[in-house]
Amino acid sequence: MPAPDAPAPGAAPGAAGASGPVPGLDAGTAQATTSTAPGTPSRLIEDWIGATAMALLAVITFANVIARYLTDESFAWTEELSVSLMVVLAMVAAGAAVVRDRHIRIEFFYERGSPARRRALARLSDAATVLAFLCLAGLGARLAFDDFRYEVSSPGIGVPQWWYTVWLPVLALTIAARAMQRLVRSFRPQ
Repeated sequence: MPAPDAPAPGAAPGAAGASGPVPGLDAGTAQATTSTAPGTPSRLIEDWIGATAMALLAVITFANVIARYLTDESFAWTEELSVSLMVVLAMVAAGAAVVRDRHIRIEFFYERGSPARRRALARLSDAATVLAFLCLAGLGARLAFDDFRYEVSSPGIGVPQWWYTVWLPVLALTIAARAMQRLVRSFRPQ
C-alpha cells in the first residue's frame, strides 16, 4: 500500500500531495502565482504604462490591417509609431522587472550561496543595473539632443525625430532610479 502522501498512480512527479505543494502554485486555486520582492505593490505605474502601450499597439496594428484590406494601402505612420511604442513597452517592462526582482541571473551561484553572499550578489546586480542604465540614459540623451540640434525628421510622417528618441533616456533614468531604490533598500537593516 502506498504511503498516504505518495502521488496517485499516473500522477506527475512533484504533484501536490507527493512531497508538499509545488513551488509557484497556489494550493487553494491550483493557479500559478507570481513572486515579487517583499513590499512591492501588485500593480505598478510601469504595468499601467505597459498595458496602455500594448493596447495602442493593438489598435494601431488592427487599424492598419483593416486599411490595408480595404484599400491595399497602409497608413505611413503606423510603423514609426509602433516601433516607438515597442521601445517604450520594453523599457517599462524592464523597470517593472527591476522592481519585482525578476531579471535574469545565474541562479547556480545565487541559490547555492549563504544569505550574506546572496545579499552581496543582489547588491552587485543592482549596482551594475544602475550603471548600465545610466550609460544608456547618457547615450540616449546625446542621440535625442543630436536629433533636436540637427532638426532630424522622422522618415514616415516627418515629425521631429527627437519626439521618439527622448523617451529612451527618460525611461532609462527611471529604470536606474528603480534599481537604485533596490540598492539603497538592501543596505537597510532587516
